[in-house]
Amino acid sequence: MANDIQVCDECNFMKLKSIIPKLQKMAPDAEIKVGCKSYCGPCGKRAFVYVNGRYVSAPTEEEVLKKVEAFIKQPAVQK
Repeated sequence: MANDIQVCDECNFMKLKSIIPKLQKMAPDAEIKVGCKSYCGPCGKRAFVYVNGRYVSAPTEEEVLKKVEAFIKQPAVQK
């Protein structure tokens, strides 16, 4: 099952040019969707990423990326 990752293009606490490649490296199978998530209250105060049904937030882009790692689904190992 592929990872579902979404980021807001209006967030003041992240730069799309830097976060998208980092998310793609973490979850190469994910189709990362970019656009407003109607999450303006928290988005105006912290960096956030919507990953696999959860809003993950932190004060900075680097901190949110560390938290996101815990919610990335790893592909099943073939036997």
